[in-house]
Amino acid sequence: MKNKQINTARGAALKTLDQVLQNGAYSNLQLNQNLKSSQLSEVDKRLATNLVYGVLQHKLTLEYWLAPFIKGKKIESWVKTLLLMSIYQYRYLDRVPDWAVTNESIELAKQLGNPGTRRFVTGVLHAVLRQGLGDVNAIEDPIKRRSVEFSLPQWLVDESIKQYGQPTADAIFKAVNEPARVSLRVNEVKTTIPQAIAILKEQGVEVVPSQVAKAGLVVKSGDVVNTDSFMQGLVTIQDESAMLAVESMTINPADQVLDACAAPGGKTVQIAAALDEKQGGSVTALDIHAHKIKLIEKNAQRLGVAERVHACQLDARKVDEKFEDGQFDKILVDAPCSGIGLLRRKPEIRYDKKLSDSQNLHEIQLAILNAVAPKLKKGGIITYSTCTILQQENDGTVQAFLAAHPEFRLLKTQTARALKNARTGATLTILPSDYGSDGFFISNLQRL
Repeated sequence: MKNKQINTARGAALKTLDQVLQNGAYSNLQLNQNLKSSQLSEVDKRLATNLVYGVLQHKLTLEYWLAPFIKGKKIESWVKTLLLMSIYQYRYLDRVPDWAVTNESIELAKQLGNPGTRRFVTGVLHAVLRQGLGDVNAIEDPIKRRSVEFSLPQWLVDESIKQYGQPTADAIFKAVNEPARVSLRVNEVKTTIPQAIAILKEQGVEVVPSQVAKAGLVVKSGDVVNTDSFMQGLVTIQDESAMLAVESMTINPADQVLDACAAPGGKTVQIAAALDEKQGGSVTALDIHAHKIKLIEKNAQRLGVAERVHACQLDARKVDEKFEDGQFDKILVDAPCSGIGLLRRKPEIRYDKKLSDSQNLHEIQLAILNAVAPKLKKGGIITYSTCTILQQENDGTVQAFLAAHPEFRLLKTQTARALKNARTGATLTILPSDYGSDGFFISNLQRL
């Protein structure tokens, strides 16, 4: 692709998609960066965002539809991405006429490639419009059919059906391809929930209270990041499910808390909001990377809780080097995981995960829990959480930990809104299909 600055929504989307698919860039970060450096209108930015997330979410479906039209021809990666983006618009964007999509795509091919590229793209798109797209239901193998229909790797389709049964798995597959909503946590150190709602309204942001998290708000319209409320730390962006881990910890103002896997610090500052430094309450936040420690500190500063937060560069498996046994009242292990609960928000991660990754992560999760366990006071609680819905990383890790640590017992995870309280198990799994929030897992382990 010629290195040209094309200041259109489709140009920005194509550039972003190529960086994500070819270089492994994170879609959210790359898109923000590209939109920031563009001169696009708000309407065009929304279109670019829709195209990036839409193509990533439906990539396997789009490739299935494109395959007969390119029949194994060797084409440059950006040309293939341009064709996928065009098919996405034909199929999923009702308000954009097909001729406009075709014209824009041919224009991009002309500007970024050579005359041969333009002719090739023109030929493929006209053939697609003439012949129509293949029927996914023609795929006989039910696992492969769902993989293509919902654009999920076959191992994940298979594993989800085994773990949750067909109807629940199908609901999950559908949910992860719906648009992610923006949710906020009200920082009750600086304001109240009713005040935050009123101030945000004045600043052009309409919100409604979350049905999932007590201090959560769901954004209906408006751009939060550029408001004074966000910059002054009255609210912070955090998924509703992600707020539940700290909500379940029932933190006391004087608690000494360890946040063992803290970056970027969303849960650290949530913990800090429940503490009182005058009573000696503090949270120690660990991360392996120095730049992420800076991120935690910046977050704590913005939210006005910096005095309660001590950020420290350390691998959570090496806590022995720095902390005394029995030093903490509460420990949060929001563990590194496969992130399968976040597919709505980070659609590209579905394509580079394997089942073996989940097993390897289970070992790391267990190593972190084993390392931090002695640092907890007797009667204290470890809250173990992940943003995945795969049971080997969730209940599997908890059960393996309990088998090796008879001095711990499993408590029932409770949330302020009593979510799924009728369940039989003690741990809490929030599926993406339950409330429209991210998939999340929370457990509470008490040292006897």
